[in-house]
Amino acid sequence: MAGKKPLPPGATIGILGGGQLGRMLAMAAMQLGYRCIGYAPEGDNVAADPCADFFTDGWSDRDALAAFAGQCDIITWEFENVPLEAVEAIPAHLLATDPAALRIAQDRLEEKSFVEQLGARPAPYMRVDSDEDFARAFERVGTPGILKTARDGYDGKGQWRVDSAHEAQGIRFPGRRCVYEGMIDFETEFSVILVRTADGTIRFWDSTANTHDSGMLTRAALPAGEMVEGQVEAARAIAQATADALDYVGVLTLEFFATRAGPIFNEMAPRVHNSGHWTIEGAATSQFENHIRAICGLPLGGTETRFAAIDMRNLVGEEALEAHSILAEEGEPHLHLYGKREARDGRKMGHVTRVSSRLP
Repeated sequence: MAGKKPLPPGATIGILGGGQLGRMLAMAAMQLGYRCIGYAPEGDNVAADPCADFFTDGWSDRDALAAFAGQCDIITWEFENVPLEAVEAIPAHLLATDPAALRIAQDRLEEKSFVEQLGARPAPYMRVDSDEDFARAFERVGTPGILKTARDGYDGKGQWRVDSAHEAQGIRFPGRRCVYEGMIDFETEFSVILVRTADGTIRFWDSTANTHDSGMLTRAALPAGEMVEGQVEAARAIAQATADALDYVGVLTLEFFATRAGPIFNEMAPRVHNSGHWTIEGAATSQFENHIRAICGLPLGGTETRFAAIDMRNLVGEEALEAHSILAEEGEPHLHLYGKREARDGRKMGHVTRVSSRLP
């Protein structure tokens, strides 16, 4: 996008992926006068609702990908596990962001090595390619720890927690390259979410304190607390170095643990992020709108927080079936339901954000 004119109203944005992040990106794009089309294999693609067209074809279908790309002026993605082969089948000049960001984020080992070179500190870890490797990693890194597949894991999937030698003996290598990470003593988890334009302009949103359950984010809150606030500057330096090294365009998220020894890097998401949903009501410009602005070459909007206190919580599984009752509660709740058909356990169905002009 560097050196190109901004995309005019009426231009078409392609979105790879059919989930709620794509849905909210398309809604933000519509407000700016853009047309969106989506692409994902057949399924409960809630991003299709606000899109003018939606391709339900396989990630390996090069003819369908070519037809999709032929209708687009710019293409972005809404989750980091879009197969790299599908992205690389699209003409490079149409991609808003270099696929290197996806390649690195899709591999936990490569991700950790990449950020270490930029000065970040991840938790202690070792590569695991066999049961024997796991035994050596367990001895060197110790417990408690987590065995994770190097690829294709999110929201706690592809992970096995190890609290003791007995538990370690009961875990068999899953047959895919893994990483064994030592667990660390931390105060809370927090995100650094930034947006970067093609000319290198970067803006940050405030960092929330994040709460997880079984690897899934359940809550993001501001103020984030003294420990997080004291470590945001150092974490932002790592995030900015990452975005610059990737020549990144759009919204990028890095997650950290706040510890007494400073911020410890957890993982990177080259996309808009669940912990940034609060920005829809709580910031001058949401992460979704600023992502669209960045990839389309428009000026960025402000990222300032508009309220003294913000609480965003995910609605998971069947709790979303009674979500409309939330609207009767005090505290100006802002409800977002994603239109998913099946409210199964562990599935994000929506979120609710509460804002206040007073500190809790």
